[in-house]
Amino acid sequence: MNAPMPSPAPRSATPSSVGPVITAEQVRSFVDDGFLVVPDLVSPLDVQRLRDDAAALARGKYPCKSLEPMPADYSDLQVLERLLCIHQPHNISPVIREFVFHAGIVAVLSRIIGAHLAHWNGAVKCMQSMLFIKPPGKPGQAWHQDEIYIPTRDRSLCGAWIALDDATEANGCLRVIPGSHRSGYLYPNRAHDDNEEFDFAPESHGFDASQEILVQAKAGSVVFFNGYLLHRSKRNRSQVYRRALVSHYMSMNSLLPWGVEGRIAKEGLAVAGADCRAVMPVCGEDPYAWKGYDPLGDNVWLRSSAQST
Repeated sequence: MNAPMPSPAPRSATPSSVGPVITAEQVRSFVDDGFLVVPDLVSPLDVQRLRDDAAALARGKYPCKSLEPMPADYSDLQVLERLLCIHQPHNISPVIREFVFHAGIVAVLSRIIGAHLAHWNGAVKCMQSMLFIKPPGKPGQAWHQDEIYIPTRDRSLCGAWIALDDATEANGCLRVIPGSHRSGYLYPNRAHDDNEEFDFAPESHGFDASQEILVQAKAGSVVFFNGYLLHRSKRNRSQVYRRALVSHYMSMNSLLPWGVEGRIAKEGLAVAGADCRAVMPVCGEDPYAWKGYDPLGDNVWLRSSAQST
């Protein structure tokens, strides 16, 4: 088992050091539409490094007690074709962790995630990563809002979705409803009955989906999207993988009441003060640094294609 990761605080950049990268018009577009595509933000060499690390992770290159690696005699192709997603790979992979701090991605985040807040100072922290594989023929995920799973207090949750293959309609690119984040309303969830198209996760409902658009993106592009934005993807109907690494970030100035339900009950904490400290500051100063940081641990797991039915 890996040793606990040391405090991530020293890695944090300052908003002035990460550069503009995007224009004021793009910032406004993100605030209004809830998503933004930035082409060529990740180099082809780095895209290939991430692709290679996906297979290495699944094979158990970075041992941890929670990850059951694929059989050693499997080829890379056999590994990938059985895999839908690797959850929290940044906890054990130095390659994935490096991209949490990618300068270009951080530069965009330092401009957009709190742009709807009048006095936000550009400070950003990360709490999650997911490495999607989505082999040919495998399902997507039904309508949902990421905020349902990762609650924030200031509507600053933002996914940074790195396309590791060209994401197209055929292989199941993201689909979004522009502007669906604006009200800050969380739609109710229900089970769906389309296991051919979507994985086991429930679907959000109660809205007009007629304004859905495709978000096709070339490999190396990064799609940024607000945590309240309704989005989904369909089954991969091509013979091309649709790999993507998505990390989730939020304003450093806000508490993160995520995964702390047990502590609230056990320690008698006020809900308003609940705060996950298994986070990584990536830009700016953390006003809650005095609390310290929980080790990221090794809670990494594989979601195989068998779990989708």
